Amino acid sequence: MNFLACDLGGTKVLLGIFKKETNDDSPKLIFKKKYISSNWDSFDLILEDFLKNECKNITHPSSACFAVAGPLSNNKAEIINLSWNISGNSLKNNFNFKSCELINDFAVQIYGIPYLKKNQYSTIQDGSHFEGSNNDLHAIVGAGTGLGLARGIISGGKVKVLASEGGHVEYSPKSKSEWELKIWLKNYLKVERISCERIISGTGLSRIAEWRLSKPDAQNHPLQKYLKEIKIFDAARKELPEKICNLSKEGDQLMIEVERIWLGAYASLLGDVALQELCFGGLWISGGTAPKHFKNFKSDLFMKQFFDKGRLKDILKTIPLKVILDEEFGLFSAACRAKMLLNTK
Repeated sequence: MNFLACDLGGTKVLLGIFKKETNDDSPKLIFKKKYISSNWDSFDLILEDFLKNECKNITHPSSACFAVAGPLSNNKAEIINLSWNISGNSLKNNFNFKSCELINDFAVQIYGIPYLKKNQYSTIQDGSHFEGSNNDLHAIVGAGTGLGLARGIISGGKVKVLASEGGHVEYSPKSKSEWELKIWLKNYLKVERISCERIISGTGLSRIAEWRLSKPDAQNHPLQKYLKEIKIFDAARKELPEKICNLSKEGDQLMIEVERIWLGAYASLLGDVALQELCFGGLWISGGTAPKHFKNFKSDLFMKQFFDKGRLKDILKTIPLKVILDEEFGLFSAACRAKMLLNTK
């Protein structure tokens, strides 16, 4: 029996047909295709093309899960920058699914955790469970274009997702430089508060670099020319994080400083989440930046900031800390949920 999974964002739509394996709980991919969102007038047209043209020789899926980057209510979603309105009930009726669900594109990842294979993740810290701890509770944090956070209870074959907007909590500087950064960013963005997402995301890394390059000692830095292009073509900003990381690897001292501030803020937030959730099942690092920064996550700098929680630092040593390496984990997780839906209707 086949099922459909979708990772639907403002930039791209990734669709896949999966099937159940007899001796394997993980979904098995049959076929997938990526669509550029802006090339289509509606999501229904993309789905129609995928099912009728690309998958015409594949058995029609019985269930479907759509992981959506946008506000959700009553199985409906709005993709704001595309002016798309999507209804799970309409998709179910129009495309003859027996069951169909829309879910937040980050919260859906909780469904993928029980079915992960060893090549999809790596462990930074095993943790040390103690009697009385709730090993069913997991939390997942991911920096990409934004900053996602979700929690979930995984017990046997049952999964309960607890969505969160924790990425928008207040950013708390821990050094003089970070205070300067926060003040600069408030003025630059003309806002009254700075959330963690403003710092701990691909966009945040770019902003940290812009702040650092605004200082007098950085006026001749090679990225100054690139910043001028960004002011004219905002789309160029998406390329800046990769340039920052490449320069850091090459030994550029300013970009090393920028990357360290970003990593320190990320590690500190993860420590806060671990204390808040007491997720003894595991604290998972996901998002588009996770595979790229895996070595950094294992560094002494990162772990020092993670453990820097005063009197409660020893608790953090008991929390398993793991990194998702699968760049298509969103699609995989949606497939895991679609597989569960086969048994709900």
